[in-house]
Amino acid sequence: MHVHVNAATSVDGKLSTRRREQVRISGDEDFARVDRLRAEADAVCVGVGTVLADDPSLVRHDEAHRRAERGTDEPPARVVVDSRGRTPPDAAILDGDPTTYVLVSDALADDRERVLLAAGATVVRAGSEDGSDRVDLAMGLDALEERGVHRLVVEGGGELLFSLFAADLVDRLTVYVGSLVVGGRDAPTLADGEGFVDDFRALSLESVERLDDGVVLSYDVG
Repeated sequence: MHVHVNAATSVDGKLSTRRREQVRISGDEDFARVDRLRAEADAVCVGVGTVLADDPSLVRHDEAHRRAERGTDEPPARVVVDSRGRTPPDAAILDGDPTTYVLVSDALADDRERVLLAAGATVVRAGSEDGSDRVDLAMGLDALEERGVHRLVVEGGGELLFSLFAADLVDRLTVYVGSLVVGGRDAPTLADGEGFVDDFRALSLESVERLDDGVVLSYDVG
């Protein structure tokens, strides 16, 4: 599977404020770029924290571009990494026609699974071999690939992005850096989680493109 992480941050690397409120960082030109990315993907993924904070639908995409590049009118599937099944049954990500996969761990209670299934989710169990209550991301991505997801765009949040980098599961990174400072030691960053203290993930800068009042940095992740 090809995993493409895409994010928008402030100049100081923040995804949103310390209140976890959604902040408009980019503009129409970058929104169009993200639409094209989604149109080229088989699925678009976020962590449950993003679902709880922003309630995204993840269905914006350029259908004309998808028909031209992918030869299909079918919208990309949606994926939520949600170890304990906290996704609300009325969440926007469960609305509409696109399939929504919810990756869960073995810690998911049976009653929560029934709620998610009734709300239209396709529940995919990806329990960790170490017995933790977190999703095994490698196992989860393999399960998605078996279901036809070969190109995945991941849009956040910081905990999920760090976990993907830590597991060496990222192939490409694009970051829109907007011209604003958010600040705050408790504001989420591109890669939260425990953080690296050594063996940092090396990136290879491929291009810099100016859009709106910011830049898009494109990296190959080696």
